[in-house]
Amino acid sequence: MAKKRNPKTSNEPTIENRRARHEYSIAETLEVGIALVGTEVKAVRAGIVSLGEGFVMARAEPPALVLHQVSIGEYAPAGGQQHRLDRTRTLLAHKREIRKLARILETKGVTIVPLKLYFKNGRAKLLIGVGTGRAEHDKRRAIGERESQREIQRAMSKRA
Repeated sequence: MAKKRNPKTSNEPTIENRRARHEYSIAETLEVGIALVGTEVKAVRAGIVSLGEGFVMARAEPPALVLHQVSIGEYAPAGGQQHRLDRTRTLLAHKREIRKLARILETKGVTIVPLKLYFKNGRAKLLIGVGTGRAEHDKRRAIGERESQREIQRAMSKRA
């Protein structure tokens, strides 16, 4: 029997939304597919994406997830055959997941934000998170906790 090949290591970028982790307290995450046109796929592979302002809207009937305000830049070699930069993009998930997210969104103060955009087996995937906005003092507390953890790690590494 032939030996299985190791899966290819990916050179494609993983675009992260670090701002979302800072501004929202993420309670739940979900991996969904994203419907892109050809030049958008090439632009994502080139890393010309900004997730910072993005958010997701969920509709229960008919079930739909839509990504808003995510900027995928122009792919220069495409010339005049560019995609619209400001278009909304459809997200792909199971009906029951979409309905569940729509119910969650009805709660006041809850938002669905894109956390990470990456490729998995050649298909674009988006990790979305359900979160609530953090107050300024919560952000400061989180930064303080992170700093204290770094100090502890530094002290431990110097001892070893």
